[in-house]
Amino acid sequence: MFEFEFYQTALILSACPPCYDIKSMSLSNKTPIESQPETKPLAGRTVVITRARAQADEFVSELEHYGARVIICPTIEISEPESYERLDEAIDHLFGYDWLVFTSVNGVDHFLRRLHAGGHEVSKIDELKVCAIGAATAEKLRDVHIHVDVVPDEFTAEGVFGTLVQYLGGREALDGLNFLIPRAAVARDFLQQALTAAGARVDVVAAYRTVLPDNLDRGRIAAMLAGSADCIAFTSSSTVRNLAQLFDTQDLSKALAGITVACIGDITARTAAEHGLHTEIQPEQFTVPALARAIADYFAKRDG
Repeated sequence: MFEFEFYQTALILSACPPCYDIKSMSLSNKTPIESQPETKPLAGRTVVITRARAQADEFVSELEHYGARVIICPTIEISEPESYERLDEAIDHLFGYDWLVFTSVNGVDHFLRRLHAGGHEVSKIDELKVCAIGAATAEKLRDVHIHVDVVPDEFTAEGVFGTLVQYLGGREALDGLNFLIPRAAVARDFLQQALTAAGARVDVVAAYRTVLPDNLDRGRIAAMLAGSADCIAFTSSSTVRNLAQLFDTQDLSKALAGITVACIGDITARTAAEHGLHTEIQPEQFTVPALARAIADYFAKRDG
């Protein structure tokens, strides 16, 4: 069993490029615990986040606001799909769709890249109805001047389907509509199945993939988790599955023994349970700020 002090963790993680100890990058001579006011609910706590490094900044900022020491150890990497053929074909024939459904910021980013690569302008989307799952996804679309017609309150596929039914005035209104859903290559099929069952035609095309980073080191990650982590946060099912893949197991309970598990929502928590984990922390709203707040509230209550 390793007992990590701040400087030891920084050295170990510097030898493990995929994992980043945010505090080790500080110019301060104080340790994270010394530099955090004791009144902050996560002062002295270490939270490991598994989100892709490129998307971790907001989560890090939120957790540090509550006094946490944050280690970024991404178990996913956003990659191009094996082929853009189906996505490019769908973009070339956008006039044949009634609805465009974006499930994430990643979906927006990769869709727009292919849109522009094909010589198209965002105005090509003007005649379509657009559904954005999550406030961040909607904000990304508006930033590039794409209108958003629907933003479901619930970020699950079930919640999206219910919102679409409500927006259109009933399930029967879905009959005959054409939907395009650019998303991750591997994702849940409920929305597609529900829309199809209601009479809609649905094209789900791979806009990107979530893959296990090539240079993750199981031994170093195991040592880090055993030595200093109080909480590990999962923001998608892929982050759970990829950690299990890294440890070559379907049961993560031993690898994460003694570490509080936080999940962003029901689907991620369900995946965690499938891999032997009990979710202690889950926010009512499935957003990164809400997850950070839920982690802070949990430890404030436990320590109070």
